[in-house]
Amino acid sequence: MRSPGDQWILTPVRRLGRLPLSVTGEMGRMGMFLIQSMFYTLAPPLKFFRVLKQIQFIGFGSLLVIVLTGAFTGMVLGFQGYYTLSRVGSTALLGPMVALSLLRELGPVMTALMVTGRAGSAVTAELGIMRITEQIDELEILGLSPYRYLVVPNLLAALVSVPLLTAARTGRKWNK
Repeated sequence: MRSPGDQWILTPVRRLGRLPLSVTGEMGRMGMFLIQSMFYTLAPPLKFFRVLKQIQFIGFGSLLVIVLTGAFTGMVLGFQGYYTLSRVGSTALLGPMVALSLLRELGPVMTALMVTGRAGSAVTAELGIMRITEQIDELEILGLSPYRYLVVPNLLAALVSVPLLTAARTGRKWNK
């Protein structure tokens, strides 16, 4: 039996235990979301035209932002690289340095960040507005899965668009 004086010992331990439990609970919710999304991705029918619309929005809509970001990042990298390489007399290596660092390392990361920033925030805002206006609840009341109509098309569009944007962004050849 605990005495009332033991509370000062147990309170910090309880607080310390709340953080790992909340993180584990969030990871479990994200895992269940992923499993449900994968289930509805594989279960027919697929909303093909919705997927195509989202590919156009996520992929083609992000192309200009990705190209501009890559161009300016390459210019800054070239400018800074020239300053550094001129100190050691190796300015002839500026082109390969920019190509290797931008195409191999920064290209996929910049593409993912730009797609996430542009299309991810727009999709998140759209889903948030749909939740506030109870449109997602209406889908559930009608017996339709919100995953099938809202999540799966965006997931498939991102899975198709981001690798293609990365390949286009980095200028990789298809035959390599």
